[in-house]
Amino acid sequence: MAKDLKTRKSRVNTGTSIAPVFVMGLLSGLENKGIDIDGHLRQIGVDPVALRTPGHTGVTPMQYAALFYALMNDSKDECLGLFSRPFKPGSFALTAREGLSASDLRDAIKRMTSALNVLQDDITFSLQVQGDEAGMHMQATVPSGHIAPFAEETMVRVMWRLAAWLINVPLPVLHFSFTYPKPLQPELYDLVFPATRLYEQAAFGFWFKSSELKTPVSRDEPALRSFLTDAYTQVLSPPRNFGTVSQRVRNCLMRSYPQWPSLEEVASRIRTTPSSLQRHLAAEHTSLQWLKDDLRRDLAISRLSSSRVSLVQLASELGFSDSPTFQRAFKRWTGQTCGTYRAR
Repeated sequence: MAKDLKTRKSRVNTGTSIAPVFVMGLLSGLENKGIDIDGHLRQIGVDPVALRTPGHTGVTPMQYAALFYALMNDSKDECLGLFSRPFKPGSFALTAREGLSASDLRDAIKRMTSALNVLQDDITFSLQVQGDEAGMHMQATVPSGHIAPFAEETMVRVMWRLAAWLINVPLPVLHFSFTYPKPLQPELYDLVFPATRLYEQAAFGFWFKSSELKTPVSRDEPALRSFLTDAYTQVLSPPRNFGTVSQRVRNCLMRSYPQWPSLEEVASRIRTTPSSLQRHLAAEHTSLQWLKDDLRRDLAISRLSSSRVSLVQLASELGFSDSPTFQRAFKRWTGQTCGTYRAR
């Protein structure tokens, strides 16, 4: 029984749900400043009391992204109160553009750390090279010497993923470092930080082979503009790891787009029965409707970012009955209207 429970907990963050520890971390900065965020939770369909009850399974990735965008828009702080002064809107884009202007990963990290050191006062960022290892080193400078755990995790995750995006190839990490003690449920972090994790260190950051520093930056300005339309979801949310059957269903839906097959049609195409398909998806803690909405969200973001398609046409493509219904769904997914998102 204990083994089954542990297995289920480790699956909580594999694409269908984001564990409460990450949700509460997202809220921690603003809550510590005395800001009531329960209204934002209700707005995305989450019961604040239930979320704080032991055993809660968390929120969906779409709810997590919508919550982040809603809080960021209201607070005008891209780091949601985690630091002594706000990261004003545009801070992440500025940091990314500094990296984009570099010739290789070494130069990109140097430029980005310089930008980050201007944007905030709580951490000193630097590139460090020690023999065969290189890393983005993050040293707390606040008087207490203490940075909130979620702030450490956020900066490490965001900067690692941004660095990998800039060079357009995987950036395997040798180990992640954190200053706080090992968490109570370390398995929840396996997908978020997929390498050795060192705790109670003097500083935090991520380390990789120093030979990677020579990798050229291979993105361009159009790619960056597209990336920035939904960068927060890509670098902040824990990665989605669909189960075997879920991935087959998602692939089937993608091949069918702009048509949206029924449960019976999907089951037939992947050579199973509707009831068996539902059981398999339930075992992977998802459903056909969730996978469809997740894919529709991704497609909506892509189409709004890269085309001038009308909202009426896009609503039809995505299988919505009309444009207002699609626009309400999009705001629920991202925390923004279609017009605001397209303008950004």
